[in-house]
Amino acid sequence: MRLAIRGSRETPRRSRASRARRLTGAALATFLGAAVLAPAAPAAADSPLRDHAAQQGFEIGAALGADHLQNDSQFADLAATEFNASTPENSMKWSVTEPSRGQFDFSQADAYMDFAQANNQKVRGHTLVWHSQLPSWVENGNFSESELLSIMENHIDEVAGRYAGEIAYWDVANEIFLGDGSWRNSVFYETIGPDFVAEALRMAAEADPSAELWLNDYSIDGINAKSDAYYNLIQDLLAQGVPIDGIGLQAHLINGQVPSSLQQNIQRFADLGIDVAITELDVRIQMPASDSELQQQAQDYRAVMDACLAVDGCIGVTVWGIVDKYSWVPDTFEGEGAPLLYNDNYQPKPAYDAVHAALGGQNDDGDDGDDGDDDPPPDPSGPCAVSYSVANEWNSGFTGQLTFTNNGSSALNGWDLQFDFADGQQVNNGWSAEWSQSGSTVTVSNASWNASVPAGGSVSVGFNATHSGANSEPDSFTLNGQSCSVS
Repeated sequence: MRLAIRGSRETPRRSRASRARRLTGAALATFLGAAVLAPAAPAAADSPLRDHAAQQGFEIGAALGADHLQNDSQFADLAATEFNASTPENSMKWSVTEPSRGQFDFSQADAYMDFAQANNQKVRGHTLVWHSQLPSWVENGNFSESELLSIMENHIDEVAGRYAGEIAYWDVANEIFLGDGSWRNSVFYETIGPDFVAEALRMAAEADPSAELWLNDYSIDGINAKSDAYYNLIQDLLAQGVPIDGIGLQAHLINGQVPSSLQQNIQRFADLGIDVAITELDVRIQMPASDSELQQQAQDYRAVMDACLAVDGCIGVTVWGIVDKYSWVPDTFEGEGAPLLYNDNYQPKPAYDAVHAALGGQNDDGDDGDDGDDDPPPDPSGPCAVSYSVANEWNSGFTGQLTFTNNGSSALNGWDLQFDFADGQQVNNGWSAEWSQSGSTVTVSNASWNASVPAGGSVSVGFNATHSGANSEPDSFTLNGQSCSVS
């Protein structure tokens, strides 16, 4: 559900900035030729990612560097062939577009936009207000609140206004919280206070009334203090009538560490009535990458794809780059790399096949990505594993924690977990689920935001209960009527 204020926006206007941004003659042919006119790079599967994504009304995107598009024809080929959405990697950031106060340079952004439009890609504008990659005149300026607001408004008006009607989504404010959920001490927060976010959203709504307006950050993929801060902020913004349309979960992940609560987190944001996307996905590996690590990476990419595809409000997944050799990861995380879908030699990795299969495609051998094509599909409720622990205990009460994992190969769409207490324990209250008890039998049912659990996904819940004397742990559990192993 969209805010009424969004529907009241005026028809997109043309910016007062010059729109003379077309490459001409030989330059245009050189820039677009590889992507539009040359034969596509050899495909790893039956058809490119974008074709399968389009059939599902889904966006599969990549971050594109304007320099790579202009100077690397293989990169441009893959960008055009495989992706129906894209994000300008750096070319719309403040240090590039307004390196000196009031002096704008859109050459890189224009080049990127020409490519994206020529290849029918939805564009995510990135980013208008961010503490990083700021020119020194902004970051180190000693401005009053009113002056910085004026600077921010002018920048947003010029950048978002230039491409009004051409950008599908704007990352308006980027990385505004620290890991513990507290505000990051950027020049914007220190000078204006937390209201800088709402002000930036309102300014962007004026500059480009047709674009969706988003917040975006890393390490908010699972449910944690930082993602809670965004959840609470978005609730407040909606209550104030501030235009906010979506939240981007960056998903810069470590191999083998996809958050177990990823899908539940996506669902809870979608339940607020906003869109959600995975906006900057990569999965980094300790180098050199072994075959087993590449297979684990493929499983991680599949898990992220499945989590997004399982939630109606999750509109797409964008990978932060295409080929490993251009990734930001090795320069930032010493000894780590190989985070993307293609290796240094532009060959698709197992991660590509995993994304392709998640979108419904087939791999080189005709496999649709599922093992055992001739076998009947497993029961969607699937086998499961449960861990149970007592987190805290006192004279007549205790706090218990439960985590179950869906070990089946299909997602759960609604679940009931049941177990029996042997010593007369009684549940008083619980969280992250609906709790009920009849006699010794406790039933834990999904909440609205964690009803769907992907294959391999986990759900953690907790409760408070009373006991008298013994407090033995349950020794058996069932999930949707099927017995679970206990760890």
